[in-house]
Amino acid sequence: MEYVAIVTILALLQAFVFAVQVGQQRVKHNVKAPAITGPAEFERAFRVHQNTIEQLIVFLPALWIFATYWRADVAAGLGLVFIIGRQVYRGAYLKDPASRSTGFSIGALAMTVLLLGGLVGAVIKLL
Repeated sequence: MEYVAIVTILALLQAFVFAVQVGQQRVKHNVKAPAITGPAEFERAFRVHQNTIEQLIVFLPALWIFATYWRADVAAGLGLVFIIGRQVYRGAYLKDPASRSTGFSIGALAMTVLLLGGLVGAVIKLL
């Protein structure tokens, strides 16, 4: 489970870095809190962070549930794919929001496997 713990921390660090980047954009563009609108560069950084936080709410429990019922190393590998997908998503979204689908799809695929695998594992254990 150590691999899963490491991947969890990496995902949380990624979200934290995205939050810092939003703060940097606030300063750069003089966007005072609680405003969430401003120049496109700020809004893109803000949306990347918010979308990542939204994804973590599903990703983290799915990661741990999958690891509980299947193999922790496989869960961790899928978790790394999710994190990579978030990085690809971020890079694309900051350049052109319309190009974000590849990064989103990478993360969504990993998360779908974690979710369905966790569900199947729990149902098998129940039966």
